[in-house]
Order: sequence, then C-alpha cells, then structure tokens
Amino acid sequence: MSPAKKFIGDKAFYKMVLLIAIPMIIQNGITNFVNMLDNIMVGQLGTEPMSGVAISNQLIMVFNLCVFGGISGAGIFCAQFHGAGNPDGVRQTFRFKLMVVGVLCAAFVTAFLIWDSQLISLYLHQSEGSGDLAVTLAEGRKYLKIMIIGLIPFAVNNVYVSTLRETGETVLPMKAGVTAVLVNFTFNWLLIFGHLGFPRLGAAGAATATVISRFVETFIVIFWTHTHKEKNRFIEGIYGRFTVSAPLAKRIIAKGWPLLMNEALFSVGTTMITQCYSTRGLSAIAAFNISSTLTNLFKIVLFASGNSIAIIVGNLLGAGKMEEAKDKDNKLIAASVFLCVIVGAIMFIVAPLFPAMYKTTDDVRELAAVFLRLSAVALPIMAFNHSCYFTLRSGGKSFITFISDSGFIWLVILPPTLYAAHMTAMPVTLMYTMVQGLELVKAIFGFFLVKSDMWMSNIVAEK
Repeated sequence: MSPAKKFIGDKAFYKMVLLIAIPMIIQNGITNFVNMLDNIMVGQLGTEPMSGVAISNQLIMVFNLCVFGGISGAGIFCAQFHGAGNPDGVRQTFRFKLMVVGVLCAAFVTAFLIWDSQLISLYLHQSEGSGDLAVTLAEGRKYLKIMIIGLIPFAVNNVYVSTLRETGETVLPMKAGVTAVLVNFTFNWLLIFGHLGFPRLGAAGAATATVISRFVETFIVIFWTHTHKEKNRFIEGIYGRFTVSAPLAKRIIAKGWPLLMNEALFSVGTTMITQCYSTRGLSAIAAFNISSTLTNLFKIVLFASGNSIAIIVGNLLGAGKMEEAKDKDNKLIAASVFLCVIVGAIMFIVAPLFPAMYKTTDDVRELAAVFLRLSAVALPIMAFNHSCYFTLRSGGKSFITFISDSGFIWLVILPPTLYAAHMTAMPVTLMYTMVQGLELVKAIFGFFLVKSDMWMSNIVAEK
C-alpha cells in the first residue's frame, strides 16, 4: 500500500468521520469559546479574582479527569459491546459507570469541603509584582465552594453522554452542550457584573452560572435518553435491577483501574506542574490561565479526533474487523496531526492579540503570549500523542496507556520540572518550554507502541 493510501482516506471515510466528529467539534468549540468569554469576564475583575478562579479550576480539573478515567474502562467495553450488537452489555457498563462516579463524587466533595484553603494555598507564592495573595485565596475559596454543587450533575452527565457517544449518538450531546454553554454565558453576564437587577457576585457569579448550566445540560440528556428508548436500547430497565454481573465487573476493573489511576495521576501531575509555574509568582498563574483558555479552544480538533478513534476503532475491534480498524486508525491519526499543524499556525499568529483583552499587567500579557506560541508549536505533537492514547485504549491496552501517559508525566516530566522550580532560578518561560519539548519524547514512544499492532484485540468476544 502506498503512503498516500495508507494515511489518506476516500470521501466515504471522511464523511463517516465528519458525521461523528463535527457534533463534538461544534459542542466543544462552543463550550470552549464561551469558556473563553467567561474567562475574559472574570479577567475584568482583576488579577486576584482571575487567579483565584484559575487555581480552583485546577483542583476541579483533577475531579473532571478522574471521572473521565473512572468511566473510560467501562467505555472500552461499551463501544465494543455496541459494535457486537449486545445492548445488555452496554446496559451493564452504564451501571458500572454510575457506581464509579458515585464513589468519586463522595470522595472529592469531602476533600474540597475540608481542605479547600490548604489546596488553594499550594499555588500562592509571593514575588515581585505579585497581587494580594489573601484576596486571591478568598476569591478561590468562594468560587470552589459553589462549584462543589455542580460535581454530581457533571459526573452523571458524563456517564450518559459517554454512553450515547459510544453507541453512535453524538448529536444530542452536542445540542445539550450548546444549550448549557449559552445558559452559562447568559448567567455569567448577569451574575458577574450584576446586570438587569441581578446581584453583582464577581467570581462567585461565574461559579453559580456554571452550576446552573450543568444542571440544565444533565436534565436535557437524561430526559432525551429515557424518552427515546427505541434508539437507546440499553436504557430499557436500566434502574429496575441495578446490578452488574460479577465476571463482567472483574473484567472492567481489570481494564479500567489503570485508566482511573492514569487520569488521577495525570491530573495530579498536571496540577503539580502548574504549581511549579506558580513558584514564579501570581503573574505566572495569571498568564498560564489566559494562555490555557485560548489553547483549549484550539485543541477541539485534537479532542474530537481522539474520541472519534475511540468510537470508530473500538466499534470495528468489537466487530472483529481488525485490518479495517488498523487502516482507519492510521488515517485518523494522520488527519488529526495535519489539522493541528494548520490550527497551530493560526494560534501562533493570533497569540499576542488575545491577552490584550484582560484587565491585568503588561508583564502578564507578554508572558501569556509566549506561553501561547510555545503551545502552538507543540500542538501537532500533542495531537499525535492524544491519538496514540486513544488507539491503545480502544483495544483495551489500559495498562500500557497508564505507563505511557501518567507514567511519562511522573517519571520524565515532573522530576526536572520540580528541580527547576525549587532548586534553580530558571525563568518560567524556559520551564514551560522544557515541559512542552518533552512531548516529543512521548511521541516517539507512542509511535512504536501503535506501530507494533499490539492494541488490535477484541475484548468482548465470548471465550
């Protein structure tokens, strides 16, 4: 097979991919665009509120990724059960997901209520030109306490949405997500600044708007799923006999615990890297918050391609179509990297313009622009790494993904970053460059894992 045919698909292939990816791109694009506007609104309150919200969101991110990791193991089985035409298998994986997120919600709500001040204070370091750390702490605590209310609807919504996507339904999650972000944006405008007679709540208003939108999105998804049982066969009797067969539970746990541990360790590792940046002062946290907001908007192609691999390749593996799964995977990875080269170039060009929208210091704006350009250069490499992760995951190679993802952060990225932050005077820009550059090492590792074809397995076939 020629390189062109190996990595470039025909019109039918791209039509199939677009039908799956476009709803996710639209949903994530609108979500991140509105999040960006929300972030700009909070940025108008000053450096301290913006930094307090950013720190709290770092903590919330740990919960979000743990939910993702907790349901990912069952998600592998769900996609393959659907590909094999087994709705009862999908039903049991759905129940397993709900059990997992219930435990995670209880653990994180308890931790955030008891240790909120201690967790936020980990990111507060005084330096020349820094803002008021006490104000930052107060704003962060106020924001986090309200966000705790939204953890449960977020978790439940992820269980429903992930299952719908794994069974081929991507349009409804998109519609619910778009509705939610519009609700979020509207209430942000009303509650952050106190428009139309609403109270001016500042950062607390941003948290309140987010919680309201999460309840709205969850209600829409649950209502639609239960009123369209002919399309969602797995939902029939889902709560009537809330059990999961012991053999299946053991298999999901065996495949799933590395994914949960991966996301937990990955998120903690990521927050520790951010904490290393924070040792250079509040300005570093503020700049990182600004840059990551725009970077997340540009990463929508990367995230959509990863989810497309999980759905398309997972369904083909479940149906026993190994060679077709391999062929589709090669083309999906190539498309993701190519698109992120284009997106990265655009991001590099607009990098200096975005920070100017924030009410902060010139130092913070300049630092944010540097972060953005470094992220733009690394974006195609991140796309390749993300695609490799979902390729390995689709075939149930969860322990390998654990080693290559969170293991890489803890063994390769964190040690030099911690050393640079606490034992040297290395500028934060150089530290950030080092972290982004190490993604190339991860890409080499991922290339050989995918090329080996060891991920090509049907984990739901009866033995």
